[in-house]
Amino acid sequence: MDEIRSLIGRLRGKRIDMAGRDFLLTWEKTPDEIEATFLVADILRAMRERNISPRVFDSGIAVSNFRDNSTRTRFSFASACNLLGLYIQDLDEGKSQIAHGETVRETANMISFLTEAIGIRDDMYLGEGDRYQREVSKALDDGVAAGVLPSRPTIVNLQNDIDHPTQAMADFLHLAHHFGGLDRLKGKRIAMSWAYSPSYGKPLSVPQGIIGLASRFGMDIVLAHPKGYDLIPEVVEMSKRQAVASDGSFAFTDSMDEAFEDADIVYPKSWAPYEVMLRRVPLLHAGDRDGLKALEKEALANNAKFMDWECTEEKMKLTRNGKALYMHCLPADITDVSCEAGEVAASVFDRYRDDTYREASYKPYIIAAMVLLGKFASPADLLDGLLARGKQRVYGA
Repeated sequence: MDEIRSLIGRLRGKRIDMAGRDFLLTWEKTPDEIEATFLVADILRAMRERNISPRVFDSGIAVSNFRDNSTRTRFSFASACNLLGLYIQDLDEGKSQIAHGETVRETANMISFLTEAIGIRDDMYLGEGDRYQREVSKALDDGVAAGVLPSRPTIVNLQNDIDHPTQAMADFLHLAHHFGGLDRLKGKRIAMSWAYSPSYGKPLSVPQGIIGLASRFGMDIVLAHPKGYDLIPEVVEMSKRQAVASDGSFAFTDSMDEAFEDADIVYPKSWAPYEVMLRRVPLLHAGDRDGLKALEKEALANNAKFMDWECTEEKMKLTRNGKALYMHCLPADITDVSCEAGEVAASVFDRYRDDTYREASYKPYIIAAMVLLGKFASPADLLDGLLARGKQRVYGA
């Protein structure tokens, strides 16, 4: 209990303005707001571990809108909202009037009369996911202003074309616990590296989310990828500026070995080239199957030139004392396990399997923290009240 009270005390010291606001991109949040999210996540986790119910809602729903496939984030959103007391309702666009031309503005209002949170994954179309989430956000603002909606649901970005904030925040809460605090990340060398995959259309949002957040904590970032596998230029430039502001550094290399040299953390993850993702969008919109097949064939042939971009035992020996922390958002393409050749050798992944699962375990608490902070203006008082209430989560435990 003392630990939880200490965390709440630290939360009181943060200057935040998150109530009534969405969580879309990490770089739109202040350092205090980022740290407040980590604190609330840790508080909620500690409460659950001590059998204290963190339910702040007696009724209400949370809507999940997954426009792309998901396992970890889908279940994390559901468990996070349930932890706070909300019922989960999936929005299946194929079974809704969206399929008959219902507008975003209308859908956003119709699903929100008794809704407290909306989670949206929209990462398929470069240049459109973030825009769609903001269109929903504007529609909710208008609904509240017109008196149609009694309160405004908070939107959580469950991955768009630019950022994957629930993943990146979970990753960094994992790092904070692994290294003993956020302040211990300063000066740590992190290699955010492209890795070979036998698929071609993986979004850019995970590596962009990692460099967008690592650059806030004074880390020494090395972005590594073969020539032509660029990320969105504006995100890279922003990350460089943030690295300078936080007394960290940002370097680029087209050598995976060079990126791994003396790294404290390695994050080998495949993504599609920025230029390929741009070319893919009009083909998807047009339903041009032949064009998509031709693009895939071209992209996979180019990927095959870089099959040596694999996180192997030899590359791990290049890291600091040969003991860098391996990270991945999962599922990883594991050589000779999930594919013939992939991002990571089976022996490396097996050694860090529990670490990657532990990394993923922070995501439900991060999402719950985003929802709570988006709904309540005085989160420390609210959490103090839950602690004082002392309601058991599991009766008789």
